[in-house]
Amino acid sequence: MVNKKEVWTIQTILNWTRQYFLDKGVENPRLDAEVLLSHILGKERLYLYVHFDQPLEEAELSAFRAAVKQRAARLPVAYIVGMKEFMGLDFEVTPAVLIPRPDTEILVEAVLKRLAAVDSPYILDLGTGSGAICVSMLAKLPTAKGMTVDISAEALAVAKGNADRHLVAERLTFCQGDLFAPVKGQVFTAILSNPPYIPEADIAGLTPEVRQEPNLALAGGKDGLDFYRRIIQDGRGYLSTHGFIAMEVGIGQAQVVAKMAEETGCFKVSDIIKDYSGIDRVVVLDGL
Repeated sequence: MVNKKEVWTIQTILNWTRQYFLDKGVENPRLDAEVLLSHILGKERLYLYVHFDQPLEEAELSAFRAAVKQRAARLPVAYIVGMKEFMGLDFEVTPAVLIPRPDTEILVEAVLKRLAAVDSPYILDLGTGSGAICVSMLAKLPTAKGMTVDISAEALAVAKGNADRHLVAERLTFCQGDLFAPVKGQVFTAILSNPPYIPEADIAGLTPEVRQEPNLALAGGKDGLDFYRRIIQDGRGYLSTHGFIAMEVGIGQAQVVAKMAEETGCFKVSDIIKDYSGIDRVVVLDGL
């Protein structure tokens, strides 16, 4: 990739990498090049623009080469740099957890708005992954406490690290297990979840980047609705008076999930919220 006799500046290496990524089919070639280089240099992206002529040292070039190779192999940028921003907070991410998406912020923002006037809410986060949902909630709600569940010990380790990073670990209890199994006997003000919701037949058609995220966090059964059925079937018993469930859903799933919930007679659909593309993305259920 790099000829040692040639002087590579920030500008020349970014231009070269952009074209290289473009040739490899990387979706955001210039942005990804900038994010990777700013990570290697330990600088903000703005730094790159005001230091275009700065030559790179051999150690920086070597580290950047390794990162570019990983990205060309379609490893997501967030896994390479080990971080992803969510709700204005930095979260550690590893290949053991799903990378937080902007659409999931809609779920968090909706619940924050609803809990703003609630004194000491108690929150359950099912399938916590990186902890982005529950950690963000507790960081924004100083009186809130919560429990968080994941079937993956590796994911829980990442979530614990993120809770420590944002100083909310003392208000969170971490449980390894399958959905409600570890929290029997508990009741919560709000149950939140971004469960796996990709139909199994669609997994093979996902982008190479998404297919490198944990299958446990993606695959939602034959029709993508397995986890919604289970959460709706059992969830009412874990809600306090006036409690509610808020879940992120996949494309075309909101109305099906809403109908499923209403047919139990245990829930009323409080809200269906669209994402930034106008797709129904969050379903909020009030317990009856």
